[in-house]
Amino acid sequence: MFIHCMPKYMVLDSALELKKKWELLQISVSVPAWEYFSLVSLLTLAWLYFVLDFHFLADLLCGLRGDPIRLFYNSKSKIPAQVLQQCRVLKERYLVTPWLSSPHLQTLFLHVNGRPPPVKYDRQLYSTADGGTIGLDWVISPHAVDGVGITSAPQSSASDETPMVVIIPGLTSDSDDAYVKHIAYSSVMKGWRTLVANHRGLGGVSITSDRFYNAGWTEDLRTIIHYVHEKYPRAPLFTIGTSIGANILVKYLGEEGAATPVGAAAAVCSPWDLVVCDRFMSRKTIQKIYNMVLATGLRQYANKHQSVMTRIADWDLLTKSKTVRDFDQHCTRHTGKYETVDTYYRHCSSAYYLANVAVPLLCFNSLDDPVCTKEAIPWDECIANPNVVLAVTKHGGHLGFFEGITAHSVWWVRALTEYMTVMLPSPLMHKQSEIAVSNLNPAQGSDLDKGPYLRMSDSGEVAAEDLQPASFANTESRNKFTIKIPEELRAVNGLTRQDSAKKLSNTTNQKGPAQKESGRRQLESNDHLLKGLIGVGAQNRRMMWLLVYVAVVTSCPLIGSALFFRARGRIAALTKRLLK
Repeated sequence: MFIHCMPKYMVLDSALELKKKWELLQISVSVPAWEYFSLVSLLTLAWLYFVLDFHFLADLLCGLRGDPIRLFYNSKSKIPAQVLQQCRVLKERYLVTPWLSSPHLQTLFLHVNGRPPPVKYDRQLYSTADGGTIGLDWVISPHAVDGVGITSAPQSSASDETPMVVIIPGLTSDSDDAYVKHIAYSSVMKGWRTLVANHRGLGGVSITSDRFYNAGWTEDLRTIIHYVHEKYPRAPLFTIGTSIGANILVKYLGEEGAATPVGAAAAVCSPWDLVVCDRFMSRKTIQKIYNMVLATGLRQYANKHQSVMTRIADWDLLTKSKTVRDFDQHCTRHTGKYETVDTYYRHCSSAYYLANVAVPLLCFNSLDDPVCTKEAIPWDECIANPNVVLAVTKHGGHLGFFEGITAHSVWWVRALTEYMTVMLPSPLMHKQSEIAVSNLNPAQGSDLDKGPYLRMSDSGEVAAEDLQPASFANTESRNKFTIKIPEELRAVNGLTRQDSAKKLSNTTNQKGPAQKESGRRQLESNDHLLKGLIGVGAQNRRMMWLLVYVAVVTSCPLIGSALFFRARGRIAALTKRLLK
């Protein structure tokens, strides 16, 4: 009845629409299923291309030439002219393996397969001073004589000058990881003695103390480098850090300064700023997946050492950690004695230690690293230090950098091996400084801690003099300051300038003009220091009498008033002199 009430043109329009829909349904049913599958697959590939950051089409449009390597360094640095000019790999372009044209595929392939070369190790268990155990894996050379392998860890010899390479793996990684084997194989094939220093609790070694490694734990690395240097004192020492291992290495180099025996170093895919990387890992969905994968590796690490972990951390909360930050919240910050997770991240970020690195340091980073974001790269700090060279690629992922059709080669390994070959005979190789200037940890302390030396004026004013240290001291003397007092000031109390001058004249009369001039300058310096001490003593005496007067006035008002009328002139003069 409702249709009869409708106008005729509306009835016709409805009929036409129903007819069109029926025809479209018939056409859609007649389309083969494989065409629908192809369309869905095409849309899915397009979506994945952008989500996984593929760049194959861009590489194809550029003729598969690859992208140039961008080098950042200080204009006064000698490394580019004397070393980088001979590094052919760093001058060429880097082309990613075509079927791995995504940072996520590069990173995934590295940990799933990685095409590692055949590498064998000779395990050494090293015991630390606190009772910990570190697995040191010495790489065995693949060359053989009559079927007997030649190990790269022969008996200690003080005259042995074979170059030494120490490799520090990344988070939850050890000597069995593919990228570690790539660089270990490349180094040992050059005839260099190669060592992989596993972190505590990794490499199949049990934890034998309550100390664990973290992103800023440098004591184990310091111990190992000291041990290797004592074992082979004449061997040039090259140290390589990867990922978290790179952060530990740069932090160690910044702490030691010129006091380290390391001749040259390399940091591959360092996170640099842990706070920035933590925020980055919680930003996008795909980064959250990486975060969960890393947290799973940390939980597995904790499960292997449950008996020790339960003593220092809440095991129930630890096993529920879904991100790296959760694990650091429930475990790492407790073992490292940090108040908060961000405090731990700030104190352990290697970017704050770059300024004090005193050895040639080559750094590798890719702009599409899905774990260690480019936002954390300390561009200005790298350029400011003449000892640092930063090599940046457009693509490569995290520690991937595969190249070639078969992906058997890793670009950064090839570039680093060539760099080491050129650097080892170079005069730029660092030599350990015999005299190290101690300093506070640059990530700790207030501004007041940065002026330990005193400057005294003729009037007795004392001020802290800012002094930028050349390097850090060793572990025992760190956080201690040494102020050298001239021998003339170490005499009995009441030493005068004349006594000092007489003593200096007796010693300088027997020396040449240059030494006499040096003695005269030392005398003038002592004169200023003595005047300052005398001025401070005079002010202390005046202040003492004023305090005595105040005490008498407050305790005995009548006596104080009498003394005031008796010596008000003197008190006024004394107050006037103190206010000047």
